[in-house]
Order: sequence, then structure tokens, then C-alpha cells
Amino acid sequence: MTQLADLSASDPRSLVSLRTISKNFGAVSALTEVDLDIFPGEIVALVGDNGAGKSTLVKILAGVLQPSSGAIAFDGAPVTLSNPSAALRLGIATVFQDLALCENLDVVANIFLGRELSPLQLDEVAMEVRAWTLLGELSARIPSVREPVAALSGGQRQTVAIARSLLMNPRVILLDEPTAALGVAQTAEVLNMIERVRDRGLGVVIISHNMEVVRAVADRIVVLRLGRNNGVFPPDASNHDLVSAITGADDNAVSRRARSVAQPRSLNPGRH
Repeated sequence: MTQLADLSASDPRSLVSLRTISKNFGAVSALTEVDLDIFPGEIVALVGDNGAGKSTLVKILAGVLQPSSGAIAFDGAPVTLSNPSAALRLGIATVFQDLALCENLDVVANIFLGRELSPLQLDEVAMEVRAWTLLGELSARIPSVREPVAALSGGQRQTVAIARSLLMNPRVILLDEPTAALGVAQTAEVLNMIERVRDRGLGVVIISHNMEVVRAVADRIVVLRLGRNNGVFPPDASNHDLVSAITGADDNAVSRRARSVAQPRSLNPGRH
């Protein structure tokens, strides 16, 4: 009955609904009664300071961790994400920050790793065609699918990881810091790709500390603070509002700096 009561407030339009999700590690509460909805064709950005619970929440969605309490619904039906395979079978794919790529293997082998076609006798041609199709749908700039991953740039590796996550036709994709350690051009390429994933009708969740990245692609910004919900904002929300929600204070060094940056500098009348 608790699970039904928790899910009664979920939005019927959502692909995934989390209600009053809590996660404890011994005496430490990583998450406390967190709510989250993921809609089709929408990018949700999870933001918060270090230790806010973002990665823990994504790991629960990915089936890596199980909540201590709370309820999860997929397409309106209660579900239990007991392991990553269960999440993937439902249609929830995850690209973690480390990407989990094998640098000594080529692009095709990485995309199909563990899901090879005709495992008794690999259908190399079919896998290569499918790899090119996936990368083409993402408008990816990969010179050759037979290129070893070790020879690819950071942005190209992220592309391969996202293409691999799309192989099983998921309905939700979770991206943990997809632009971390990327240059400006590579970041733009990855953001374009994330938008193309959204345009395919998938629900997308990204974790990012980069507010420029968040504003560039997010349709909704969900703030976590100390393991709790602390606000939902549109992408055009002010720096002051976002920083206040992330830090939990209206007036601190970070929020004052954000306000000063947002205001135009006045000319010093003493200088000519």
C-alpha cells in the first residue's frame, strides 16, 4: 500500500516517476524523499554541489543501487530496478563518466561489446552496418568504425558510448558528466548529439556541474541539496536563484559573485 500511495501523485505523462526515494548507507542518508519525473522528448539536468546525491540517484535509476525506501514507476506501472540488466530491459540506459570503453578495441567492437551479433560466428558486416547507422543518426564525426578507441578524441569516445547505449533502443538515457574534461568544440559536438537523442523522443537525464552546458540543452533543471529536492527551474532561471538553491543560502560568497557577474560594470567617474 505504501508503494501505491507514493505513486498516486506521479504524472501520468512521465516515462519514469520516482516518489519519496531515500537511500541510506548505514547511518548516512545519501537521499531523503526525493521526487523526480522524466518525460519523453525532454532533457532534465540534475545539478547540485558535491555530495548532493546526484550520482546516487542516477545509480538507483540505473539499477546499480536499490533505494532504502520509496517507489519507482515506469510507464505508470510500479517497477523494481534490482540490477542494471533489469533497468536496461525496461529501457533505461546509462553512460557513466568513465564511459567503460575498451581502448584496444575498435568502434564496432565497443558498440557491440557483450551484445555481438551471431556470437558463435560474428557477423562483422552486419555489426559494422549497424554501427554506421547509429553513428549516422547522431550525426557523429567518426572517421572510421574500425578505428581503435585509443585513437579517438574525448568527444568521439563520448559519441561511441552514447551510440552503444542506443543499441538496445532505450526510452530513457542517463548521462553522468557527459562533457567533463572536453574542449569547447568537443563539448558543442556532444551537446548537439544529446539534443538529437532528445529529438528521437527519449527522456534524457544529465548530471553536470557546468551551468553553461545545463542552460544550453536542459528543458528543466532539478536541484538536489544534501540529498533532498531543493527546487525545479527553467533553463533561463537566474544565476542567483540557481546558486541559492544549490548552496542553500541567498547570501554567500558564491551567490554574491554570481550577482556581480550578471550586473554590468559601472564606469569609474574618477578615470578618463
